[in-house]
Amino acid sequence: MVTLLANGDENAISLSQSHVTFIILAAVLALVALGFAGALVKSILAADTGTEKMRDIAGAVQEGASAYLKRQFRTMAIFTVVAVVLLLLLPVGDDAGWSERLGRSGFFIVGAAFSSFIGWAGMTLATRANLRVAAAARIGERAGAMRLAFRTGGVVGFLTVGLGLLGACIVVLAYQSTAPIVLEGFGFGAALLAMFMRVGGGIFTKAADVGADLVGKVEQGIPEDDPRNPATIADNVGDNVGDCAGMASDLFESYAVVLVASLILGRAAFGEAGLVLPIIVAAVGIVCAIVGVVITRLRPTDASGLTAINRAFYISALLAALLAAAVVFMFVPGTWGAIGTGYTAPVSPQILAIGSVAIGIVLAMVIMMLTGYYTDARYKPTKDVSASTRTGAATNILSGFSLGLESAVYTGLTIAAAVFGAFLLGGGGILSLFAVALAGCGLLTTVGVIVAMDTFGPISDNAQGIAEMSGDVDEDGNQLLTDLDSVGNTTKAVTKGIAIATAVLAATALFGAYTDAVAGAGLSGSALVAALNLADPANIVGFIIGASVVFLFSGLAINAVARSAAAVVTEVREQFARFPGIMTGEQRPEYGRVVSICTRDAQRELATPGLLAIMAPIAVGFGLGVGPLAAYLAGAIACGVLMAIMLANSGGAWDNAKKDVEDGNHGGKGSEAHAAAVIGDTVGDPFKDTAGPAINPLLKVMNLVSLIIAPAVVAYTVTDDSPLRYVFAGIALAVLAGAIIVTKRRSVLVGEEGSGNGAAKSVTDPDSAPGQRAEDGKKDDAGDEAENGEAVKASK
Repeated sequence: MVTLLANGDENAISLSQSHVTFIILAAVLALVALGFAGALVKSILAADTGTEKMRDIAGAVQEGASAYLKRQFRTMAIFTVVAVVLLLLLPVGDDAGWSERLGRSGFFIVGAAFSSFIGWAGMTLATRANLRVAAAARIGERAGAMRLAFRTGGVVGFLTVGLGLLGACIVVLAYQSTAPIVLEGFGFGAALLAMFMRVGGGIFTKAADVGADLVGKVEQGIPEDDPRNPATIADNVGDNVGDCAGMASDLFESYAVVLVASLILGRAAFGEAGLVLPIIVAAVGIVCAIVGVVITRLRPTDASGLTAINRAFYISALLAALLAAAVVFMFVPGTWGAIGTGYTAPVSPQILAIGSVAIGIVLAMVIMMLTGYYTDARYKPTKDVSASTRTGAATNILSGFSLGLESAVYTGLTIAAAVFGAFLLGGGGILSLFAVALAGCGLLTTVGVIVAMDTFGPISDNAQGIAEMSGDVDEDGNQLLTDLDSVGNTTKAVTKGIAIATAVLAATALFGAYTDAVAGAGLSGSALVAALNLADPANIVGFIIGASVVFLFSGLAINAVARSAAAVVTEVREQFARFPGIMTGEQRPEYGRVVSICTRDAQRELATPGLLAIMAPIAVGFGLGVGPLAAYLAGAIACGVLMAIMLANSGGAWDNAKKDVEDGNHGGKGSEAHAAAVIGDTVGDPFKDTAGPAINPLLKVMNLVSLIIAPAVVAYTVTDDSPLRYVFAGIALAVLAGAIIVTKRRSVLVGEEGSGNGAAKSVTDPDSAPGQRAEDGKKDDAGDEAENGEAVKASK
C-alpha cells in the first residue's frame, strides 16, 4: 500500500498513483465545501432586510468595517514583502534547492492571501447578515434569526476548511517529497496575517467597546447601543473587524498550521502515508462541517439556541470519529513493516492513527464543556462573579481574575493530558510527535462548526445593536436578540478555548518539527541531546525569555487598548459636552470621529507585537544557539497556554456576569452593581478579545520562524561558529528595542505632552472646531478620516 522510491536519497518520496487519487478526492471535497459556502451566501442575502432605518445603520457599519480592513491590508503588505524576501534568502534542507525556496515564498503569499480573504469574507458577510437577523427578529422569527446567524458562520467555516485543505493538496501534489519545506511558507503566511488581523482588530473593537461602555453606560446611564452614544457605530464595526475578520483568520491559520505540522512530521514518521493521512482526516472534517451546519436547527422544545448548537456540535464530532476510523482502516496498513520507515510504536499504525484523532475530538468536546462551565452565566463560577458586583468593582475584578487563574489550571491539564496520551501511543520519538499532530487534525475535524459558532456571536451582537439603534424592533424582538446575544457570548468563549487547544497541539508538533529540522541540518544524536539539556543554564535562560515574551506581548496588546480607549472616552465625553442636543435626540453624534480614532490607533499599534513575534526567535537562535531556542519555544508554549486561557475565561466570565446583572439580578440596570459589572466587563474586554486570542497565532508564528531559520542557526552556531551570528542577533535586538521604545513613549494619559498619541491629543483640543479636530499633517490619517466619515454619513 505504501511505496517508497529512494532515487538516490533515502528521504526522497514519490506518491503512488493510489495516494495521488486520495489527494485529488480530498481537493474535490475542498471545492465542494467552497460550493456550499457560495450556496449559503445566496440564501442568506435573499433574506428580508428590514426597514430603511435599519438598512442605513447596517450600511454605516459595513462601510466603516471595509474602510478599516483596507487600511489594515496596506499596513500588512509591508511585512508580507519583507517576509517573502527573507524566505528566499534563508537556506532550505539538503534535499531541496531554489525550486523549494521559490515555492516556500510563493505559498507564503498564498497562505497570507487565503487568511486575508477569509477574514475579509467573514467580515463582509457578517455585516450583511446582522441586518437580516435583526429583520427576522422584528417579525418574531426566532428559529429564522437563529438559522441566519449560524449559517452565516457556516459560510466562513466552509471557506476555512475548503481553502486550507485545497492549499495543502496543491502543495503535496506539486512538490511531493519536498512538500513540507514549501508548506512552511504556507503556514507562516496564514499565521502571520492572522496575528496582525487578531491584534489590529482586537485593539479596534475593544477600544470602541470600552469607550462606549464607560461613558455611555456608567456616566450617561444610556443603553449599550443607544444611537446617542458617539462610539456605538465604532463598537459595532469593531465586533466585525475583531471577532469576525480576526477570529476567522485565526481559525484558518490554526487549520493550516496543524496541517503543515502533521505533514512535516508525517513524512518523517509514516513516509508516503504521512503525506496523505492528515489530508484524508481533514477531508473527513469537511463532511462533518456540512452535516453540522445543516442540522443546526432550533426546535420548539429547545431551552435556547445553545441547546441546538451543542447538539449539532456533538453529533458532528461523533460522526468525525466514526468516519476517521473508517478511512484509517481503509488507508493505513496494519503493520509497521508495511509502513517501511523503520519506526515502531507500542500499538499498530491503525490504532495509533485512530487513537490520536479520537484524542483530538474528545479534547474539543471536553474544552467545550469546561469553557462553558466557567463562562456561562447559568453555572456557579460566573454566578459568583455576578454576585460579587454587589460589593463593588474591586471584588468583581478579583472574582473574575481568580476564576480565570483557576480555569487555566484545569483546561491546561486537560490539554496536557491529551498531548501525553498521544505521546504514549507513539512510544516516544518522531511517532509520538506525529501522533500529537494527528490529535490536532482530529480536533480540527470539527472546525467548520467551531467557526460557525464563533461568528454567530458578533452577528447576534450586531443585530441587537441595529435593532436598538433603529427603534424599529418591538420588545419581544429585542428580547429574542438579547437571548441570541447571550448564547453568542458563550459560543465565542468556547471557540476561544478550542482555538487555544489547537495552538498548543500545533506548537508542540512544530516544536518537534524544529528538533527534526535541526537534526536534518547536521546536529543529531548525542550532540542534539546535549544541546537540548535543560540543565544547561543557557537553555534555562532561553526558557525564561520564551515565557517573558508571552507576558510582554500580552502587556503590549492590553496597553494599546488602554491608550486607544482613553482617546475614545475623551472624544465621547467631549461630544456630549460640546453638543447638548445629542442627549435630547435633537443632534446626531459624530460617529466617524470615533471610528477614525480606533482605526488610526489600531494600525499604529500593530508593528511592535508583530516584530516581537518575528525578531525574538531570531535574536535567541543566533545569539544563544540551538538549545536555548528550543527552550525558548518550550517556555513560550507552557506560559502561552495558561495565559491565553486565563485571559479568555476571565473576560468571558466578566462579560456574562454583566449580562446576568442586566437581566435584573442584583439590582439590574442602573444599579451600583451594574456599574461595577460594566467596569469588570471593560477590564475583561482586552483580555478576551485582544491579548488572549492573539497568543494563539503568536505561538505558531514563533515556532514557524524558528523552524524556518533552524538550518541557518545550525550552520552559524554549530557547523561554523561564525561571528555573523551575533550580527544577525544584534540587528534583531536593535529592531525590537527600537519598536518597544517607540511604543513606550506613547502615554495612556490623553493629551499628555510627549505622549505620541496624536489622535488622543487632537480630540481634546477645546479650541478646535468640530469639523477640524482630525490630526493634521498625516496624509494617511486624513484619508482614513475621509473614508470613515463616508462610512457613517448614512446614519447622520
